[in-house]
Amino acid sequence: MSSVYPADIDEVARGILGYSRWWQIAAAAVMMALVSPYQYVWSSLEGPLAAELDASLSALGFVFTAYVVIMALVQFPAGWWRDRHGPSVVTLIAGVLAGGGYIGLAFATELWQVYLAYGLGAAGVGMVYTVAVNTAVKWFPDKRGLTTGIGTMAFAAGSAAFVPFIRYMIAGDALVTGLWSMGLLIGVGIFVGTVVLKDPPHDWTVDSGSPAESSDAEAETVADGGGRRHYTWREMVRTWQFWVMYFMFFAVSAAGLMITARTILYAEAVGLTAATATIAATLLPVGSAAGRLIIGGLSDRVDRELMTAVSFVLCGIGTLAVVAFGSLGSGIGYIVAVAVAVFFWSSQFSLFPSLVGDYYGSRYSSANYSLVYSGKMWGGVFGGGVVGWLVVVIGWEATFVIGGVLALAAGGAGFFLRPPAGTSGVET
Repeated sequence: MSSVYPADIDEVARGILGYSRWWQIAAAAVMMALVSPYQYVWSSLEGPLAAELDASLSALGFVFTAYVVIMALVQFPAGWWRDRHGPSVVTLIAGVLAGGGYIGLAFATELWQVYLAYGLGAAGVGMVYTVAVNTAVKWFPDKRGLTTGIGTMAFAAGSAAFVPFIRYMIAGDALVTGLWSMGLLIGVGIFVGTVVLKDPPHDWTVDSGSPAESSDAEAETVADGGGRRHYTWREMVRTWQFWVMYFMFFAVSAAGLMITARTILYAEAVGLTAATATIAATLLPVGSAAGRLIIGGLSDRVDRELMTAVSFVLCGIGTLAVVAFGSLGSGIGYIVAVAVAVFFWSSQFSLFPSLVGDYYGSRYSSANYSLVYSGKMWGGVFGGGVVGWLVVVIGWEATFVIGGVLALAAGGAGFFLRPPAGTSGVET
Protein backbone atom coordinates (compact mmCIF):
# COMPACT_ATOMS: atom_id res chain seq x y z
CA MET A 1 0.00 0.00 0.00
CA SER A 2 1.45 3.31 -1.02
CA SER A 3 1.99 5.97 1.59
CA VAL A 4 3.11 9.55 1.15
CA TYR A 5 4.67 11.61 3.92
CA PRO A 6 6.50 14.92 4.03
CA ALA A 7 10.15 14.44 3.16
CA ASP A 8 11.07 16.26 6.36
CA ILE A 9 8.67 14.34 8.62
CA ASP A 10 11.18 14.36 11.50
CA GLU A 11 11.41 18.15 11.31
CA VAL A 12 7.63 18.49 11.11
CA ALA A 13 7.35 16.45 14.31
CA ARG A 14 10.10 18.49 15.97
CA GLY A 15 8.21 21.66 15.11
CA ILE A 16 5.11 20.30 16.87
CA LEU A 17 6.86 18.90 19.95
CA GLY A 18 9.88 21.14 20.26
CA TYR A 19 12.10 18.02 20.40
CA SER A 20 12.62 14.74 18.55
CA ARG A 21 9.59 12.47 18.19
CA TRP A 22 11.82 9.57 19.28
CA TRP A 23 11.43 10.79 22.86
CA GLN A 24 7.79 9.75 22.59
CA ILE A 25 8.90 6.20 21.84
CA ALA A 26 11.49 6.28 24.62
CA ALA A 27 8.84 7.32 27.15
CA ALA A 28 6.37 4.71 25.87
CA ALA A 29 9.03 1.96 26.03
CA VAL A 30 10.01 2.85 29.60
CA MET A 31 6.38 2.76 30.68
CA MET A 32 5.92 -0.64 29.02
CA ALA A 33 9.00 -2.00 30.79
CA LEU A 34 7.73 -0.69 34.12
CA VAL A 35 4.41 -2.54 33.91
CA SER A 36 5.91 -5.78 32.56
CA PRO A 37 6.21 -7.45 36.01
CA TYR A 38 2.45 -8.03 36.14
CA GLN A 39 2.79 -10.52 33.27
CA TYR A 40 6.29 -11.87 33.66
CA VAL A 41 6.98 -11.84 37.43
CA TRP A 42 3.78 -13.60 38.50
CA SER A 43 5.37 -17.06 38.28
CA SER A 44 7.95 -15.91 40.86
CA LEU A 45 5.29 -14.43 43.16
CA GLU A 46 2.65 -17.16 43.11
CA GLY A 47 4.40 -19.59 45.45
CA PRO A 48 5.57 -17.04 48.05
CA LEU A 49 2.13 -15.37 48.10
CA ALA A 50 0.46 -18.72 48.66
CA ALA A 51 2.79 -19.32 51.59
CA GLU A 52 2.23 -15.83 53.02
CA LEU A 53 -1.55 -16.19 52.85
CA ASP A 54 -1.60 -19.88 53.78
CA ALA A 55 -3.57 -20.47 50.57
CA SER A 56 -3.33 -23.23 47.97
CA LEU A 57 -1.83 -22.64 44.55
CA SER A 58 -5.16 -23.64 43.03
CA ALA A 59 -6.84 -20.82 44.95
CA LEU A 60 -4.45 -18.39 43.26
CA GLY A 61 -4.76 -20.13 39.93
CA PHE A 62 -7.18 -17.66 38.38
CA VAL A 63 -5.29 -14.51 39.37
CA PHE A 64 -3.25 -14.57 36.16
CA THR A 65 -6.29 -15.46 34.06
CA ALA A 66 -8.12 -12.48 35.55
CA TYR A 67 -5.10 -10.32 34.72
CA VAL A 68 -5.14 -11.34 31.04
CA VAL A 69 -8.88 -10.72 30.69
CA ILE A 70 -8.95 -7.36 32.52
CA MET A 71 -5.81 -6.12 30.78
CA ALA A 72 -7.38 -6.83 27.38
CA LEU A 73 -10.89 -5.56 28.18
CA VAL A 74 -9.83 -2.20 29.63
CA GLN A 75 -7.94 -1.26 26.47
CA PHE A 76 -11.05 -0.42 24.47
CA PRO A 77 -12.55 2.24 26.79
CA ALA A 78 -9.07 3.58 27.56
CA GLY A 79 -8.20 3.73 23.87
CA TRP A 80 -11.53 5.35 22.99
CA TRP A 81 -10.87 8.12 25.51
CA ARG A 82 -7.25 8.58 24.45
CA ASP A 83 -8.15 8.93 20.76
CA ARG A 84 -10.48 11.80 21.59
CA HIS A 85 -8.84 13.53 24.55
CA GLY A 86 -5.15 12.60 24.42
CA PRO A 87 -3.03 10.31 26.60
CA SER A 88 -2.61 12.40 29.77
CA VAL A 89 -5.69 11.41 31.78
CA VAL A 90 -5.40 7.73 30.82
CA THR A 91 -1.74 7.48 31.78
CA LEU A 92 -2.30 9.37 35.02
CA ILE A 93 -5.00 6.90 36.06
CA ALA A 94 -2.80 4.04 34.85
CA GLY A 95 0.00 5.18 37.15
CA VAL A 96 -2.32 5.12 40.15
CA LEU A 97 -3.70 1.68 39.28
CA ALA A 98 -0.49 -0.05 38.16
CA GLY A 99 1.59 1.39 40.99
CA GLY A 100 -1.16 0.92 43.54
CA GLY A 101 -1.73 -2.67 42.48
CA TYR A 102 1.67 -3.81 43.70
CA ILE A 103 1.46 -1.66 46.81
CA GLY A 104 -1.91 -3.22 47.59
CA LEU A 105 -0.49 -6.67 46.91
CA ALA A 106 2.28 -6.01 49.42
CA PHE A 107 -0.21 -5.53 52.22
CA ALA A 108 -2.83 -8.09 51.17
CA THR A 109 -3.82 -10.46 53.98
CA GLU A 110 -6.80 -12.16 52.32
CA LEU A 111 -7.18 -13.98 49.03
CA TRP A 112 -9.82 -11.55 47.73
CA GLN A 113 -7.42 -8.69 48.37
CA VAL A 114 -4.86 -10.35 46.08
CA TYR A 115 -7.44 -10.63 43.33
CA LEU A 116 -8.53 -7.02 43.83
CA ALA A 117 -5.00 -5.61 43.85
CA TYR A 118 -3.88 -7.60 40.83
CA GLY A 119 -7.09 -6.78 38.97
CA LEU A 120 -6.64 -3.04 39.53
CA GLY A 121 -3.02 -3.34 38.48
CA ALA A 122 -4.09 -5.23 35.34
CA ALA A 123 -6.37 -2.33 34.41
CA GLY A 124 -3.39 0.01 34.72
CA VAL A 125 -1.27 -2.28 32.56
CA GLY A 126 -3.94 -2.34 29.85
CA MET A 127 -4.11 1.45 29.84
CA VAL A 128 -0.34 1.78 29.54
CA TYR A 129 -0.22 -0.87 26.81
CA THR A 130 -2.78 0.79 24.54
CA VAL A 131 -1.28 4.24 25.06
CA ALA A 132 2.29 3.08 24.41
CA VAL A 133 1.59 0.99 21.31
CA ASN A 134 -0.57 3.63 19.71
CA THR A 135 1.91 6.39 20.46
CA ALA A 136 4.08 4.63 17.90
CA VAL A 137 1.18 4.30 15.45
CA LYS A 138 0.32 8.00 15.72
CA TRP A 139 3.83 9.51 15.67
CA PHE A 140 5.56 7.08 13.27
CA PRO A 141 3.32 6.28 10.28
CA ASP A 142 6.56 5.80 8.33
CA LYS A 143 8.10 3.37 10.85
CA ARG A 144 5.14 1.69 12.52
CA GLY A 145 6.60 -1.80 12.57
CA LEU A 146 9.91 -0.74 14.09
CA THR A 147 8.49 1.60 16.71
CA THR A 148 5.67 -0.69 17.87
CA GLY A 149 8.35 -3.38 18.00
CA ILE A 150 10.45 -1.24 20.34
CA GLY A 151 7.54 -0.66 22.71
CA THR A 152 6.34 -4.24 22.81
CA MET A 153 9.91 -5.51 23.08
CA ALA A 154 10.26 -3.41 26.22
CA PHE A 155 7.13 -5.08 27.59
CA ALA A 156 8.66 -8.51 27.00
CA ALA A 157 12.20 -7.69 28.11
CA GLY A 158 11.50 -5.24 30.93
CA SER A 159 11.02 -8.01 33.45
CA ALA A 160 14.70 -8.96 33.09
CA ALA A 161 15.53 -6.46 35.83
CA PHE A 162 12.48 -7.13 38.00
CA VAL A 163 12.71 -10.94 38.21
CA PRO A 164 16.17 -11.04 39.85
CA PHE A 165 15.14 -8.22 42.19
CA ILE A 166 11.97 -9.86 43.44
CA ARG A 167 13.66 -13.24 43.79
CA TYR A 168 16.42 -11.59 45.84
CA MET A 169 13.82 -9.95 48.07
CA ILE A 170 11.96 -13.23 48.49
CA ALA A 171 15.18 -15.01 49.44
CA GLY A 172 15.83 -12.28 52.02
CA ASP A 173 12.35 -12.67 53.51
CA ALA A 174 11.53 -9.15 52.32
CA LEU A 175 8.66 -9.82 49.90
CA VAL A 176 6.52 -6.98 51.28
CA THR A 177 9.31 -4.45 50.82
CA GLY A 178 10.01 -5.72 47.33
CA LEU A 179 6.38 -5.41 46.29
CA TRP A 180 5.66 -1.91 47.58
CA SER A 181 8.98 -0.56 46.29
CA MET A 182 8.17 -1.96 42.84
CA GLY A 183 4.73 -0.37 43.03
CA LEU A 184 6.23 2.99 43.93
CA LEU A 185 8.72 2.80 41.05
CA ILE A 186 5.98 1.85 38.58
CA GLY A 187 3.69 4.67 39.70
CA VAL A 188 6.35 7.37 39.65
CA GLY A 189 7.70 6.23 36.28
CA ILE A 190 4.28 6.34 34.66
CA PHE A 191 3.61 9.79 36.12
CA VAL A 192 6.80 11.01 34.43
CA GLY A 193 5.61 9.47 31.18
CA THR A 194 2.34 11.37 31.55
CA VAL A 195 4.30 14.63 31.29
CA VAL A 196 6.20 13.53 28.17
CA LEU A 197 3.51 11.84 26.07
CA LYS A 198 1.51 13.94 23.63
CA ASP A 199 -0.55 13.18 20.54
CA PRO A 200 0.10 14.85 17.18
CA PRO A 201 -2.55 16.82 15.27
CA HIS A 202 -4.66 14.42 13.21
CA ASP A 203 -3.48 15.88 9.89
CA TRP A 204 0.14 16.48 10.80
CA THR A 205 1.64 14.50 7.91
CA VAL A 206 -0.55 16.12 5.27
CA ASP A 207 1.33 18.67 3.19
CA SER A 208 -1.73 20.76 2.43
CA GLY A 209 -5.40 20.97 3.19
CA SER A 210 -7.19 20.66 6.47
CA PRO A 211 -8.92 17.74 8.11
CA ALA A 212 -12.59 17.35 7.46
CA GLU A 213 -14.49 17.28 10.69
CA SER A 214 -17.00 14.55 11.44
CA SER A 215 -20.35 15.64 12.84
CA ASP A 216 -20.65 12.30 14.61
CA ALA A 217 -17.26 10.83 15.45
CA GLU A 218 -18.87 7.55 16.47
CA ALA A 219 -20.67 6.96 13.20
CA GLU A 220 -18.84 8.66 10.36
CA THR A 221 -15.57 8.03 8.61
CA VAL A 222 -13.18 10.94 9.01
CA ALA A 223 -11.08 11.99 6.02
CA ASP A 224 -8.24 14.44 6.23
CA GLY A 225 -7.30 17.02 3.66
CA GLY A 226 -5.22 14.49 1.73
CA GLY A 227 -8.18 12.16 1.28
CA ARG A 228 -6.91 9.62 3.80
CA ARG A 229 -9.64 7.84 5.74
CA HIS A 230 -9.80 7.22 9.48
CA TYR A 231 -12.25 4.52 10.54
CA THR A 232 -14.13 4.49 13.83
CA TRP A 233 -14.41 1.13 15.56
CA ARG A 234 -17.98 0.68 14.34
CA GLU A 235 -16.84 1.10 10.76
CA MET A 236 -13.84 -1.15 11.25
CA VAL A 237 -15.89 -4.12 12.45
CA ARG A 238 -17.96 -3.92 9.26
CA THR A 239 -14.89 -4.79 7.18
CA TRP A 240 -13.93 -8.43 6.61
CA GLN A 241 -10.28 -7.57 7.25
CA PHE A 242 -11.03 -6.96 10.92
CA TRP A 243 -12.56 -10.41 11.38
CA VAL A 244 -9.69 -12.11 9.58
CA MET A 245 -7.19 -10.31 11.81
CA TYR A 246 -9.26 -11.15 14.90
CA PHE A 247 -9.16 -14.85 14.02
CA MET A 248 -5.45 -14.63 13.27
CA PHE A 249 -4.74 -12.93 16.59
CA PHE A 250 -6.63 -15.64 18.48
CA ALA A 251 -5.10 -18.53 16.55
CA VAL A 252 -1.46 -17.51 16.75
CA SER A 253 -1.89 -16.39 20.39
CA ALA A 254 -3.26 -19.83 21.21
CA ALA A 255 -0.09 -21.48 19.91
CA GLY A 256 2.30 -18.93 21.44
CA LEU A 257 0.68 -18.84 24.88
CA MET A 258 0.50 -22.63 24.94
CA ILE A 259 4.24 -22.85 24.39
CA THR A 260 4.95 -20.05 26.85
CA ALA A 261 2.95 -21.71 29.61
CA ARG A 262 3.90 -25.33 28.95
CA THR A 263 7.50 -25.41 27.69
CA ILE A 264 8.93 -26.94 30.87
CA LEU A 265 6.03 -29.32 31.46
CA TYR A 266 6.16 -30.62 27.88
CA ALA A 267 9.91 -31.19 28.08
CA GLU A 268 9.43 -33.15 31.29
CA ALA A 269 6.55 -35.13 29.80
CA VAL A 270 8.66 -36.38 26.86
CA GLY A 271 11.66 -37.18 29.06
CA LEU A 272 14.04 -34.37 28.13
CA THR A 273 16.62 -33.25 30.68
CA ALA A 274 16.02 -30.54 33.26
CA ALA A 275 18.81 -28.50 31.65
CA THR A 276 17.02 -28.62 28.30
CA ALA A 277 13.78 -27.43 29.86
CA THR A 278 15.57 -24.61 31.73
CA ILE A 279 17.41 -23.37 28.64
CA ALA A 280 14.24 -23.45 26.55
CA ALA A 281 12.31 -21.51 29.20
CA THR A 282 15.14 -18.98 29.52
CA LEU A 283 15.04 -18.31 25.78
CA LEU A 284 11.31 -17.56 25.84
CA PRO A 285 11.50 -13.87 26.81
CA VAL A 286 14.62 -13.37 24.68
CA GLY A 287 12.98 -14.80 21.57
CA SER A 288 9.75 -12.97 22.31
CA ALA A 289 11.48 -9.60 22.60
CA ALA A 290 13.64 -10.14 19.51
CA GLY A 291 10.73 -11.21 17.33
CA ARG A 292 8.73 -8.09 18.08
CA LEU A 293 11.60 -5.77 17.20
CA ILE A 294 13.18 -7.56 14.23
CA ILE A 295 10.04 -8.65 12.39
CA GLY A 296 8.34 -5.33 13.16
CA GLY A 297 11.26 -3.42 11.69
CA LEU A 298 11.42 -5.62 8.60
CA SER A 299 7.71 -5.14 7.98
CA ASP A 300 8.35 -1.43 7.34
CA ARG A 301 10.61 -2.37 4.43
CA VAL A 302 8.69 -5.22 2.79
CA ASP A 303 5.05 -6.10 2.25
CA ARG A 304 3.57 -6.17 5.76
CA GLU A 305 0.80 -8.62 4.91
CA LEU A 306 3.31 -11.07 3.44
CA MET A 307 5.57 -10.70 6.46
CA THR A 308 2.62 -11.44 8.76
CA ALA A 309 1.57 -14.53 6.85
CA VAL A 310 5.09 -15.95 6.61
CA SER A 311 5.82 -15.26 10.29
CA PHE A 312 2.76 -17.15 11.48
CA VAL A 313 3.42 -20.06 9.14
CA LEU A 314 6.93 -20.30 10.58
CA CYS A 315 5.44 -20.14 14.09
CA GLY A 316 3.26 -23.12 13.17
CA ILE A 317 6.19 -25.02 11.72
CA GLY A 318 8.22 -24.27 14.84
CA THR A 319 5.39 -25.53 17.05
CA LEU A 320 5.15 -28.78 15.10
CA ALA A 321 8.95 -29.06 15.31
CA VAL A 322 8.66 -28.89 19.10
CA VAL A 323 6.55 -32.04 18.91
CA ALA A 324 8.92 -33.73 16.46
CA PHE A 325 12.12 -33.05 18.39
CA GLY A 326 10.44 -33.86 21.67
CA SER A 327 9.39 -37.26 20.30
CA LEU A 328 12.93 -37.87 19.05
CA GLY A 329 14.41 -36.90 22.42
CA SER A 330 16.57 -34.20 20.85
CA GLY A 331 17.30 -31.55 23.45
CA ILE A 332 19.07 -29.18 21.05
CA GLY A 333 16.32 -29.55 18.48
CA TYR A 334 13.68 -28.88 21.13
CA ILE A 335 15.41 -25.69 22.29
CA VAL A 336 15.79 -24.38 18.72
CA ALA A 337 12.18 -25.21 17.87
CA VAL A 338 10.86 -23.39 20.95
CA ALA A 339 12.99 -20.34 20.13
CA VAL A 340 11.77 -20.28 16.50
CA ALA A 341 8.11 -20.69 17.43
CA VAL A 342 8.20 -17.94 20.07
CA PHE A 343 10.24 -15.58 17.88
CA PHE A 344 7.68 -15.67 15.08
CA TRP A 345 4.64 -15.80 17.39
CA SER A 346 5.64 -12.64 19.24
CA SER A 347 5.87 -10.65 16.01
CA GLN A 348 2.08 -10.28 16.12
CA PHE A 349 2.45 -7.61 18.79
CA SER A 350 4.20 -5.27 16.35
CA LEU A 351 2.57 -6.45 13.12
CA PHE A 352 -1.10 -6.10 14.09
CA PRO A 353 -1.00 -2.55 15.49
CA SER A 354 0.88 -1.56 12.34
CA LEU A 355 -1.72 -3.21 10.11
CA VAL A 356 -4.55 -1.56 12.02
CA GLY A 357 -2.90 1.81 11.46
CA ASP A 358 -2.28 1.02 7.79
CA TYR A 359 -5.85 -0.10 7.15
CA TYR A 360 -7.95 2.13 9.40
CA GLY A 361 -5.84 5.22 10.03
CA SER A 362 -4.36 6.53 13.26
CA ARG A 363 -7.04 8.90 14.52
CA TYR A 364 -8.95 6.08 16.26
CA SER A 365 -6.14 3.55 16.32
CA SER A 366 -6.17 3.06 20.11
CA ALA A 367 -9.79 1.89 20.18
CA ASN A 368 -9.45 -0.04 16.93
CA TYR A 369 -6.36 -2.00 17.90
CA SER A 370 -7.77 -2.78 21.33
CA LEU A 371 -10.60 -4.69 19.64
CA VAL A 372 -8.15 -6.74 17.58
CA TYR A 373 -6.00 -7.28 20.68
CA SER A 374 -8.97 -8.70 22.57
CA GLY A 375 -8.50 -11.84 20.49
CA LYS A 376 -5.65 -12.60 22.88
CA MET A 377 -8.23 -13.38 25.57
CA TRP A 378 -9.47 -16.41 23.63
CA GLY A 379 -5.93 -17.42 22.83
CA GLY A 380 -5.21 -17.27 26.55
CA VAL A 381 -8.23 -19.44 27.31
CA PHE A 382 -6.94 -22.04 24.84
CA GLY A 383 -3.31 -21.80 25.97
CA GLY A 384 -4.37 -22.16 29.60
CA GLY A 385 -7.46 -24.14 30.55
CA VAL A 386 -8.23 -25.79 27.21
CA VAL A 387 -4.69 -27.07 26.77
CA GLY A 388 -4.72 -28.45 30.31
CA TRP A 389 -7.90 -30.36 29.51
CA LEU A 390 -6.69 -31.56 26.10
CA VAL A 391 -3.45 -32.92 27.55
CA VAL A 392 -5.48 -35.20 29.81
CA VAL A 393 -7.85 -36.28 27.01
CA ILE A 394 -5.59 -36.70 23.96
CA GLY A 395 -2.03 -36.29 25.27
CA TRP A 396 0.79 -33.78 24.90
CA GLU A 397 1.75 -34.46 21.28
CA ALA A 398 -1.76 -34.20 19.83
CA THR A 399 -2.44 -31.06 21.88
CA PHE A 400 0.68 -29.31 20.61
CA VAL A 401 -0.14 -30.41 17.05
CA ILE A 402 -3.49 -28.62 17.38
CA GLY A 403 -1.64 -25.49 18.50
CA GLY A 404 0.68 -25.76 15.51
CA VAL A 405 -2.24 -26.17 13.11
CA LEU A 406 -3.91 -23.06 14.56
CA ALA A 407 -0.75 -21.03 13.90
CA LEU A 408 -0.56 -22.39 10.35
CA ALA A 409 -4.21 -21.42 9.84
CA ALA A 410 -3.40 -17.89 11.02
CA GLY A 411 -0.54 -17.74 8.53
CA GLY A 412 -2.73 -19.06 5.72
CA ALA A 413 -5.36 -16.41 6.46
CA GLY A 414 -2.66 -13.75 6.33
CA PHE A 415 -2.07 -14.42 2.64
CA PHE A 416 -5.57 -13.09 1.92
CA LEU A 417 -5.14 -9.80 3.77
CA ARG A 418 -5.28 -6.59 1.78
CA PRO A 419 -6.34 -3.02 2.63
CA PRO A 420 -10.07 -2.25 2.73
CA ALA A 421 -11.39 -0.87 -0.54
CA GLY A 422 -10.81 2.85 -0.90
CA THR A 423 -8.18 3.18 1.83
CA SER A 424 -5.12 3.79 -0.29
CA GLY A 425 -2.79 6.01 1.66
CA VAL A 426 -4.70 5.56 4.88
CA GLU A 427 -1.82 6.82 6.99
CA THR A 428 -2.47 9.80 9.21
